[in-house]
Amino acid sequence: MRKKNFLAILFLSVWMFSYAQNNIKSVQLKPFGATNFAAIVPLGKTLLLSFDDLDADQKAYSYKIQHMDSDWKPSSISTNQYIVGFNQNSILEYENSFNTLQNYTHYKVEIPNENTKITKSGNYLISVLDDAQNSIFSRRFTLYESKVLVGATVERKRNTQITNQQQIVHFTINYNANEIKNPSQEIKTVVLQNNIWETAISNLKPQFFRNNQLVYQYYNKTSFYSGNEYLNFDNKQIRNSTVQIARVEKKDIYNAYLYPQEPRKLNPYTYFPDINGQFVVRTTEGNNPFTEADYAIVHFSLDADEIPTKEVYVYGAFNDFKTTQENKMTFNSETKKYEVSILLKQGFYNYTFATKGKNNTINTHEINGSFYQTENEYTVLVYYKAFGENYQRVIGVGSATTHQQ
Repeated sequence: MRKKNFLAILFLSVWMFSYAQNNIKSVQLKPFGATNFAAIVPLGKTLLLSFDDLDADQKAYSYKIQHMDSDWKPSSISTNQYIVGFNQNSILEYENSFNTLQNYTHYKVEIPNENTKITKSGNYLISVLDDAQNSIFSRRFTLYESKVLVGATVERKRNTQITNQQQIVHFTINYNANEIKNPSQEIKTVVLQNNIWETAISNLKPQFFRNNQLVYQYYNKTSFYSGNEYLNFDNKQIRNSTVQIARVEKKDIYNAYLYPQEPRKLNPYTYFPDINGQFVVRTTEGNNPFTEADYAIVHFSLDADEIPTKEVYVYGAFNDFKTTQENKMTFNSETKKYEVSILLKQGFYNYTFATKGKNNTINTHEINGSFYQTENEYTVLVYYKAFGENYQRVIGVGSATTHQQ
């Protein structure tokens, strides 16, 4: 009996925690006042963290900041070595939604602020905590110095078997030999595609040393599947259908039914501009999209022909490029489609379809295809840990964007 009671309590606790997590929506961490989305900024630049709580009851949330190494493990330095002020503090800016069917409270905090000033470059994890000090969600960001010059290029991979599917990144690092004595041991690099950490390539060693320059000219280790351009929809006019939205129904809240999509793997490549999986909150019904944009249940569907027998997900920044129950699709035997309904705030959204295999590997080209022409953004981060130091700095960033070839 005790075992049954324990299991019941455990199940209830897990369910309540999961339910609480589902109340948090529209999380974004991006440069303040900028149009780009990458949370990779110079040391001292302001980042804005914002999110909504659908409980709309003004909870006592706080944030906590922790310095991490290049592998996203906690570094060994103490808080007072990288922060002036407090690494944990209350989130004091919040505002209730106005004139929306779905009530919510919008929270935001700027980093740095008068209570928290970060003094060291490197990787950081910011976590939002509830009043019981439970972590509700976390986001990554990187602060960098410009101590080295990073040059990066991206090109179509020359391997004849997959030349039409992959892109490869080449880069160089120019450094001051008076400051960096042993670059092969003190420098580490990470390469990102579209600022997605889950697919990052790391642990690369320079192939050549030339007069204070490190050369990374790999032809396999720095290659990425190009993928395909992201799909999109825009419901800033929440009552209307569009070229992507087949119909809209108003129930307790709005329901937007997207046109069914087909697998694109066998289709020829077609260019259309995207924002690499990100989303922008916006509305035509109000002046302040953060509190006047409404929520809608967005219904996604994907034709099941030629779909592998794997888990299928709707994938994008709206869910931090994660695979969870919220964005997992289920097969509908009547419609012969994979389907899922997701509650999303009004705006412009990029998304794609991803599969997950038995080893939990995420694959975004199994359904969508991969084409060398796809436009992607690549970022090279340079980490530096001098002899005797106990943490890694980020001393340089390089970037390259593919163009139609």
